[in-house]
Amino acid sequence: MLEFIKAGGWIMAPIILCSVLALAIVLERFWTLRRSRVVPADIPGKVEAWANTDDLDYSHLTALRKSSPLGEILAAALLNRHRSRDILKEAVEESGRHVVHELQRFLNTLGTIADITPLLGLLGTVLGMIKVFAAIVTYGVGDANQLAGGISQALVTTAAGLSVAIPSLLFYRYFRGLISEHVVLMEQQAIHLIDAIERGNVSKHRNLPGA
Repeated sequence: MLEFIKAGGWIMAPIILCSVLALAIVLERFWTLRRSRVVPADIPGKVEAWANTDDLDYSHLTALRKSSPLGEILAAALLNRHRSRDILKEAVEESGRHVVHELQRFLNTLGTIADITPLLGLLGTVLGMIKVFAAIVTYGVGDANQLAGGISQALVTTAAGLSVAIPSLLFYRYFRGLISEHVVLMEQQAIHLIDAIERGNVSKHRNLPGA
């Protein structure tokens, strides 16, 4: 492996750095985007019960907001549960935009790595071919040893760049799709809670004296 890296020349340094960064992002996103963490199954039922509670403790909202991305969105709905539906939806949408932004953290970096590593490999290829032609000018085409270094650099850097770019692109696409699935589930839960809050508000209004 060390000989492989040496054959690629200095251009291998940024390619290796990109590979380490991509691996770190992939591992972190796998941990962060787990469904059990983003959309916990036990939250919707608990929150719907809280929606019709007049003495909802603010500490409950704080704990809910910190528990998960879904909890942050539903907490925004509960916090504005006594307001009109339009204001309630606006608060949920604003919270949702912040949550989606957090879910997409580091994905732009991963996509950039997928784009830039083939170009780094291509740069190494160009530098290797320059070395080959320089050797031809100096030693002619008869000395294979002088040509081998440039050809090796050209092939190694191309292979290294593609080896980093291909999995980076695959994981980038995968995480984008996974986030889209999570967003759909959170939207469904938020709409369900808004409807439950509205039903509760209507019911309370009807039960008021003189209503």
